[in-house]
Amino acid sequence: MKKGFTLIELLVVIAIIGVLASIVMVSMSGATDKARDARIKGDLSQMRNVAELINFDESDGYTKICTSSGSGPGLGSGTTNYDTQMNVIQTDIDDQQTQTSYGASTTCKADTNSYCIYTNLLGNTDVFCVDSSGIAIATTSGACDDSSHGCNDQSL
Repeated sequence: MKKGFTLIELLVVIAIIGVLASIVMVSMSGATDKARDARIKGDLSQMRNVAELINFDESDGYTKICTSSGSGPGLGSGTTNYDTQMNVIQTDIDDQQTQTSYGASTTCKADTNSYCIYTNLLGNTDVFCVDSSGIAIATTSGACDDSSHGCNDQSL
């Protein structure tokens, strides 16, 4: 008797491996956006720490965490000791978003006593919002309440 595999047996094994590989590739397609979303959430959580340091160090509270007079498109007023950290966080969020078709978008609203920061998540139309009361939540658009500068509590 001959030892070894026939051509048919080898082709069947190769076909099975191909089918399994395609299934794995399809299931991994959303992993990149989920990883980017996790990094964005981490960046905004770090921004909460920076905001508390600014509130402690500055006489006008949280107002200097936003780019323009309490309601700007991004982070960092250029007038605190923490602008370098805020710019690194903003750049990292922008980098995560611009590597996709979603585009960069971070919104910051602040006054003396409170702040709210939110940015788009990549896997869907949701945003991630953090505020001065300690809320960190994935929610729908319109995440910040304009009067209280807090995250709208519309959890998904």
